[in-house]
Amino acid sequence: MKKIKLEILGLSPSQSQAGSFALVLGEELGNRRLPIIIGVFEAQAIAVQIENIVPNRPMTHDLFKSFADGMNYSLKEIVISDLKEGIFYAKIVCTDSLREVEVDARPSDAIAIGLRFDIPIYTYEAILSEAGIVSSSATDEEEDEEQDTVRETLQTKGSFKDQLRDLSFDELQRMLDDSLSKEDYEKAAKIRDEMGRRN
Repeated sequence: MKKIKLEILGLSPSQSQAGSFALVLGEELGNRRLPIIIGVFEAQAIAVQIENIVPNRPMTHDLFKSFADGMNYSLKEIVISDLKEGIFYAKIVCTDSLREVEVDARPSDAIAIGLRFDIPIYTYEAILSEAGIVSSSATDEEEDEEQDTVRETLQTKGSFKDQLRDLSFDELQRMLDDSLSKEDYEKAAKIRDEMGRRN
């Protein structure tokens, strides 16, 4: 299967789930985004490495790097390898020059470790097609007015997922575009899931 290279585009606090963050990965040669909800510890481990902050004591992911270095293992790549029931899976591809090993990991841990080894992140087309979000900017005044109407409707109904079920596909697409323009990737992921459920 052909692999698609990803890059980290952003990390932002979750607005609806306390203690969670949205890690946004982007297709290197395209405009699709892959938002993944991660925990606060993993978000901190990723942020520390991105910002080149050296903690007083090694974090768990730093320990993994020290252990791999000590055992003469090098890492080749991180692969977001599967998506089952809305949960992403990842593999860390390691080698000791004689053999190659794939280690199962949560994407957040795999990426935090991968950053410490400065290795690429990949996924497969099937995963990006299923869970990726494409932004198509809506600038038309008429579409903005429709978006306001949709927002008002949502504010008067039940849970967000229930509200999404009542919207047309076009309304969902406009909401998705609006969420992406505001970088609300968690909301965008929920809208994307509803759109995917209808396909």
